Amino acid sequence: MPDRAILHGVRWPVASARTDCDGKRRVVTAMRGEAGGTAVLTPGGEVTVRLVKTPRADVCYSAVVIRDDGDHLVVRAPWAGAADRDFGFVRFERGDVFREHYWRDRWYSVKEVRDASGRLKGWYCDVTRPAVVRSDSLTVEDLDLDLWLSADGGTVLRLDEDEFLDSGLPERDPVAAARAREALDELEGLARADRFGALLDDRPGRVPGRRC
Repeated sequence: MPDRAILHGVRWPVASARTDCDGKRRVVTAMRGEAGGTAVLTPGGEVTVRLVKTPRADVCYSAVVIRDDGDHLVVRAPWAGAADRDFGFVRFERGDVFREHYWRDRWYSVKEVRDASGRLKGWYCDVTRPAVVRSDSLTVEDLDLDLWLSADGGTVLRLDEDEFLDSGLPERDPVAAARAREALDELEGLARADRFGALLDDRPGRVPGRRC
C-alpha cells in the first residue's frame, strides 16, 4: 500500500488525514513554557501539525513545509477529513488544499483554502497562542475565536464568539483572553482593509500587524 498520494502535483503523505491525537496535557505545558520554539524547518520536509483543542481532543495531521524564516512558517496540507464539512459560508471537501501560515510571535494562524482545481475559496483564520515549532512538529493552542474571509473579499465573518465566552478563558486567563480579542480585531481590520495579501506575503519584511 503506498504511503503517499499525489495532489496538485505534490506527493503528500497519506497520514495527512486530520485525526485525534494524544499527549494534549504535555503539549500545552510545553507551549506555555517554551513559546515560539527554536527549530527552523527546512522547505520540502514534513511536519506534524497539532491543533490543541482543550477540553476537546487535539487534531493532528501531516503537512509539507513551504518556507520558514524563523518567525513566519508556511506549510501545505490537503483536506483529508473523513467527510466533507459544510459551514454554510464555505464547504471544505476532499481535494481542497490548505496553505497554512503560522507565526511564532502572533496570536493567530491563517489558512488559504483552494479546491481541487486550484480555485481560491477564501481564508479561514484561527485565533491561537503563538506557534511552538520543533524539528518535527508545529503546535498551536486554539482559543475558539475564528474569522472567515471569502475569496472576493466581500464576506468577513467573526465566528465562535459564544464558544470563546463559554470556554472560561476570560476568567481563567484574562491576559490571554485580551490578546485573543485583539488578534480577532486585527484580523478583521486587515480583512476589511484588503491587506491580507501583504499579511501573507512570503517575502521577508512585508508582514504588517501587531507582534508579541
